[in-house]
Amino acid sequence: MRLVITGLVVAFSFTACNQPAETKSTDIVESTPVGTASPADLKDENVQNVYDDYLKLKDVLISSDFSGARQAGEQLAVSLSKIDGCENTAGLATKISSSDDLKAQRVHFTALSADVVALMKHTDVSSGELYVQYCPMANEGEGGYWLAAEKEVRNPYYGDEMLNCGEVKETIGVGKN
Repeated sequence: MRLVITGLVVAFSFTACNQPAETKSTDIVESTPVGTASPADLKDENVQNVYDDYLKLKDVLISSDFSGARQAGEQLAVSLSKIDGCENTAGLATKISSSDDLKAQRVHFTALSADVVALMKHTDVSSGELYVQYCPMANEGEGGYWLAAEKEVRNPYYGDEMLNCGEVKETIGVGKN
């Protein structure tokens, strides 16, 4: 079962909303320095909207607010629908928006995050940095990635239960190779 889930996450990351672009900038980060940063500015307005709406969804999941996650998921689905090839990812956001169960929302967030992380790796960043974070305990030990605007880990899979569980795995931004 673990192999199947890992395979699905890898498959999602390769499809990345079917965006045909080069990875402009990534950098592996060894540790998780604590600090804050402004959200990155992206060159494509539609992708910027996806990023901004994704961050809202992540933040309400950190707060363990299933109702807020429903609203944020609905808005993210609208933003994703404006990008060709992101229909399946928009469907994942819609599943979050239609769920009354926080645990189910977080499971859908795992697959959604795989797609959104891959999309961001294939977009041009005007300024700032995006942080790819990872919690090895998410999804019953299968692990889960997410994007953040800051290096400080705030875990959307566990909220207050394990707020700082995780680490920065990658930085996406101007000048990162």
